[in-house]
Amino acid sequence: MSHHTFDKPGLTLLGLGAMGTALARAWLTAGHPLTVWNRTPGRAEPLAAEGATVARTAAEAVAANRLVVVCLLDGASVDAVLADADLTGKDLVDLTTGTPDRARAHAALVHERGARFLDGGIMAVPPMIGAPSSGAYVFYSGSRALFDTHREALTRPAGARYVGEDAGFAALHDVALLSAMTGMFAGVSHAFALIRKENIGPTAFAPLLADWLVAMSGSVHLTAAQLADGDYTREVASNLAMQVAGSATLLRTAEDQGVRSELLTPYLALLERLLADGRGDEGTTGVVDLLVR
Repeated sequence: MSHHTFDKPGLTLLGLGAMGTALARAWLTAGHPLTVWNRTPGRAEPLAAEGATVARTAAEAVAANRLVVVCLLDGASVDAVLADADLTGKDLVDLTTGTPDRARAHAALVHERGARFLDGGIMAVPPMIGAPSSGAYVFYSGSRALFDTHREALTRPAGARYVGEDAGFAALHDVALLSAMTGMFAGVSHAFALIRKENIGPTAFAPLLADWLVAMSGSVHLTAAQLADGDYTREVASNLAMQVAGSATLLRTAEDQGVRSELLTPYLALLERLLADGRGDEGTTGVVDLLVR
């Protein structure tokens, strides 16, 4: 058994899945007294050997510390686990992945039960937790006072970025980044499909693709600037008219290579709508307005 000298504030962690276990180890390593609870008790045994206190019930775990961190499967699990706990005077941090509206509703419920609330969106996979050089961080939103009170503990497993008093903003930032990533992965899949049947090695092509995506990623700053000032024609190098004309080549090449084009067509259809609206001298920023209902 390892012996920690606990000179830091204690906290409680509910949920010891892969992410919860990684968080627990980071806090134990940093010298925070930790009380843990998991629905399946076996998950807690290795952590007990590393110095964690294992609570018999979720309510008992909540009672042990002011700071209570929850990292469970979904919102319904959180509600069930906290049902019998007394949250009066507690600082509850929910790191369970969910939607912005769910976080706002949860914040309201928790406030009614006498606790402060912070919602978190973890931008990392478990192996990145507790590794300072990994670049892992967590978006937090909700009570600024709670965040400031427990900042030291919250920044142990990963970096912390506070994004606002609105409890839904952490989840919204999380999902917005993941959504952009999803679109990028779609484009990457299409690119590899185009060369798949040719004598072009994917490992030789990959560095070209990665460098190109990094170079193109800078365009988000121009999109943001255009959205901020409303001038969608500023600094446009390749306007909509040119892009729509070029899209025919993208679709024709996919056809010729025997590659399905459905990952590209929804986006290209939006560009065509903008062009039809007489906005050919703009860039692609108008797509944002088409998407917002």
